[in-house]
Amino acid sequence: MPRLSLLLSALLLASPALAATAPAERPEVTAAAARLQAQVVQWRRDFHQHPELSNREERTSAKVAERLRAMGLKPRTGIAHHGVVAIIKGGKPGPRIALRADMDALPVTEQTGLPFASKATSTYRGEPVGVMHACGHDAHTATLLGVADALVKMRENLPGEVMLIFQPSEEGAPPPEEGGAALMLKEGLFADFKPDAVFGLHVFSSVQAGQIAVRGGPLMAASDRFGIKVIGRQTHGSAPWNGVDPIVATADLVGTAQTIVSRRSNISKQPAVVSFGAIKGGIRYNIIPDEVEMVGTIRTFDEGMRQQIFADLRNVAEHTAAAHGAKAETEIFEAEGNPATVNDPGLTARMLPSLQAVVGEGNVYEPPLQMGAEDFSLYAQQVPGMFFFVGSTSEGIDPAKAPANHSPKFLLDEKALDVGLRALLQVSLDFLNAPKPG
Repeated sequence: MPRLSLLLSALLLASPALAATAPAERPEVTAAAARLQAQVVQWRRDFHQHPELSNREERTSAKVAERLRAMGLKPRTGIAHHGVVAIIKGGKPGPRIALRADMDALPVTEQTGLPFASKATSTYRGEPVGVMHACGHDAHTATLLGVADALVKMRENLPGEVMLIFQPSEEGAPPPEEGGAALMLKEGLFADFKPDAVFGLHVFSSVQAGQIAVRGGPLMAASDRFGIKVIGRQTHGSAPWNGVDPIVATADLVGTAQTIVSRRSNISKQPAVVSFGAIKGGIRYNIIPDEVEMVGTIRTFDEGMRQQIFADLRNVAEHTAAAHGAKAETEIFEAEGNPATVNDPGLTARMLPSLQAVVGEGNVYEPPLQMGAEDFSLYAQQVPGMFFFVGSTSEGIDPAKAPANHSPKFLLDEKALDVGLRALLQVSLDFLNAPKPG
């Protein structure tokens, strides 16, 4: 909270008019939210009941396009496989903004017990899985549809233009496919429409419903995927000396790799994480296999630390394996990774009163750095961006103990839909209606 206080103080000093009156929600935002509340809830429940994995969002994108057409818009479809984009042209000249919502779900079997819980199944990495909106993208899609409806209704008096981005595959395209924000930009998303700012939100379990969390500068970490193959020599489990055991080498490697962050990275500068997510090797209890494969993730905020961790991981893998008589092959899929999500400090300070107008000054605060990643970061590398968290955990439940995003028990308080709609709409209108600098 201290940093937000400094941001607000700077704004108050710069603007005596702002200092005299607390920010207030626009009446058109209040009216639109009241009109759309039930509809947005209905949309969200429909998306929740019919989730689709990354790069498979066929029904979701079709429903989005259908609803945009019903509003009188002409959406472009098929961008980055299933992306949908539409432009709202205001009746008055003004700036351009982009608003983004992600649409994909996760390979998670839902355990919420909701009457509209997902029963969908699919395959992921060759294995059968349940499918669930365990991260809230159903809420993001429904919220942006609500904002679109509100903006269309006031289009005649709206300054500027608004690009609506309904993005597939934020959770990452299944290898070796491309997808997400990277593919949308690669296919020319901003080629003919370069916004002056891009905005996005994310419902977040660690934030109480009715609150908003935002910070200028770094917000979410860079994310990189790695794979390591440890190659030994197969032998019978009763005679390990006749082979080279890649399982023992792998166990040593996993433990040693933890020293990369705890002993080699200057975490007083920025935090970092190296985590292993899956290990696969062998098939029978009494056979030592030829090889073991591991996959994992690296999370960083500083580019120098990121590159050093890449080098350290390769070094640890190679030499730890060698100490056991094995070999290690390390791949870091840098081209697939997301950079850190960095909010433009000036834009964040400028739009802070807009968020406070919706939930009150005391309900907007600065969160700690988040080790989770977001490919919204790629849009924010192209133009000034602001990404913020909307609380999704009901009052009376400790957010620190609530099922987290990606949990099969992730439970969204639908109050987040109302807060998200009002916040994104208020931010949009305040930015578009602001007087030109100078």
